[in-house]
Amino acid sequence: MKMQSGGHKIAVWVTGTLTVIVFVLLYAPVFISMLFSLVEIRQGKILWDTLSFSPYVTLWSNTSVTDALTNTAIVAIISVAASSVLAVILALYTEWEGAIGRRALELTIYLPFLLPPIVTGLALLVASAEMGLNRGLATVVLGHAVFVLAVAYRLVLTRLQALPRSLVEASFDLGASRWQTFRHVLMPHLASAVMTGAVLALTLSFDETLISTFVAGDQMTLPLRLWAMMRVGFTPEINALVTVVLLITILLAVIVAWRMKPKGTAEED
Repeated sequence: MKMQSGGHKIAVWVTGTLTVIVFVLLYAPVFISMLFSLVEIRQGKILWDTLSFSPYVTLWSNTSVTDALTNTAIVAIISVAASSVLAVILALYTEWEGAIGRRALELTIYLPFLLPPIVTGLALLVASAEMGLNRGLATVVLGHAVFVLAVAYRLVLTRLQALPRSLVEASFDLGASRWQTFRHVLMPHLASAVMTGAVLALTLSFDETLISTFVAGDQMTLPLRLWAMMRVGFTPEINALVTVVLLITILLAVIVAWRMKPKGTAEED
């Protein structure tokens, strides 16, 4: 028993050590960017006496950055709202017994998300050119909506398939119309899945760079602005912008993880 206990402790220690190493490797760049946004580096030396939050002040006084942030927010909100509505409509249709072309429709939904972003971006560029759409915020919104639709659709469909059909049947037996059944029976159960899908889609839209490169035209989103600023080297202002982007992304990821946490686990905690 003592040998088993000793082996268990060694396994726990090794696992814990590997976990710490993995987390250090994953998040060290985040902390390095945060550090270098506050202090200057000259000739490979960190100048601690230059510690200041002025790069953040300078960053937010930069109109190109604030305009890019505004564009990012507009694109994210509109594309996520559109993809959430489409996800509910498409999930209801594919679960309808008389749905035609269910598999082909799901392939169309998932394909832009599964393909390499460069292929999806190029396809959207060609499609927008054929439709006569000038590249700008409208095409970025379209590209992001197509890209994040798969995530929102999958979450809504999974929740819809988990609902017992007796709920809908009971609603119809009580004389409710299809709209009343959707509004008072289905939508309250789907709301949590729609919200979780929306937050996850918002995270993906906020960070999307490659697709935006093809369809943005002369408009800048925050990742594109960051990419353009990085070409001249890493300055404290760039590190400050990297830190802001990372913190927002981490916050959204934490919200998604919290939303997807099983209710039973939440209640036990």
